[in-house]
Amino acid sequence: MDATKTEKMKEKILEILPEINLIKDETLREKTAQVWEDAIIDGGWTIEAIMKMPFSVHVENCNITFIEHVRTVCKMCIAVSDVLKDAYADRTNINYDTLIAGALLADVGKLIEYEEKDGKITKAGRGQHLRHPFTGVAMSHARGVPPEVQHVIATHSKEGEMMIRSNESVIFHHADFIDFDLVSKKRPF
Repeated sequence: MDATKTEKMKEKILEILPEINLIKDETLREKTAQVWEDAIIDGGWTIEAIMKMPFSVHVENCNITFIEHVRTVCKMCIAVSDVLKDAYADRTNINYDTLIAGALLADVGKLIEYEEKDGKITKAGRGQHLRHPFTGVAMSHARGVPPEVQHVIATHSKEGEMMIRSNESVIFHHADFIDFDLVSKKRPF
């Protein structure tokens, strides 16, 4: 992809995921956007398509989009972190940048796991072999995203049940499942 297209893609990514700009470390912020760009290109998606994509193929008639889910869970993580820091001050050990980058990258592998076929979102061929935590870690590793952020990606779902989760991963894991459980059970908000 040429430099102009790359810059336009980055601008679009920052438009749909403005929370990337909350990452204070410039290098991590850039790497987070690059992983999103890689996933969009590798998965064969367009910005327009991922804006309409349901957040899960496991929820029938899902009316929450992938981007809505990513942004909502990231915001919930920030809110939880803020409450904990307000309550416990310097007794908390939460890295804000790790939490935000992890929250924004935890589901990016769905762009590899899923595909649009005949107007329907389904598991892609690669998704039959690797779930999104694995592909998300692989893409993040390729871009040099720190291991602490990769840990959030790797452990956020059932794959993390055998590990001791970091503080950031615990926050993300619970925020993610709050959103998933509320949406998948069709509870009114």
